[in-house]
Amino acid sequence: MRLRGVRKSRNVEDRRKMSGGKGAGLGGVGLLVVLAVGYFAGIDVTPLLEGQGGIGQQSTASRELTEAEQREGEFAAGVLSTTEQVWGQVFPQIADKAYQPPVMVLYSGVTSSPCGNASGATGPFYCPGDEKFYLDTAFFTTMRQKLGAGGDFAAAYVIAHEVAHHVQNELGILPKVNQRRQAVGQTEANALTVRLELQADCLSGVWARAVSSTLERGDLQEALNAAKQIGDDTLQRNAGRVPQPHTFTHGTSEQRQRWFSVGYKSGDANSCDTFSAARL
Repeated sequence: MRLRGVRKSRNVEDRRKMSGGKGAGLGGVGLLVVLAVGYFAGIDVTPLLEGQGGIGQQSTASRELTEAEQREGEFAAGVLSTTEQVWGQVFPQIADKAYQPPVMVLYSGVTSSPCGNASGATGPFYCPGDEKFYLDTAFFTTMRQKLGAGGDFAAAYVIAHEVAHHVQNELGILPKVNQRRQAVGQTEANALTVRLELQADCLSGVWARAVSSTLERGDLQEALNAAKQIGDDTLQRNAGRVPQPHTFTHGTSEQRQRWFSVGYKSGDANSCDTFSAARL
């Protein structure tokens, strides 16, 4: 993805200089199981890792960012800027009001949010409580080394997906779904969450279509591969489990790829109505 000349977003809160420590702990399949559970269940698994020495408490000591962290932060701020440009144009067409962008919180190790503790184990997530999304930039390394989803556009897709949750919040979709999820059983709540996540994938595709002039050869394949690698069925298989559809919260690999493609091919946010779709 070509971001040269693209301004960096100012809607960034960088907490990485106040970092949480990470020590030796769970390894191999055990670590992958915990990471996978945290990612596709959307829960904080920090206590599980703390018990194994996997993630420490947040430090009060300041530190300097490494060159790699600086590059990752600049990249994330550039991608966030492109989402602001795209949704700044698209959002008023579908909501008849101006788009108010989210804040991206960059952290390292452990941090706090109104939605609970955030750690690298939870994966990136959006918190409607403060309209911010939280990203440990080390997750990009996890994607590349643990999940087989490397590439700059794979990382950009993750950012765009979290921004899409903010778009859903601004449209009133997210609070309605959250209210409904609290009124039904776990299986139905999971099914609603899947539709919410697939809609975010589709909206990510709409963004990707809008920034297609910045794409390089192989970028789309990187995003589709990332969607595949973080599908619920693939994560569960890779964690040594038999996929259990009633526990899915993000959708299968095939579904995530297909809905991203729907958004990309149409370039139309109105095509992303997963809640009315007879087939996901």
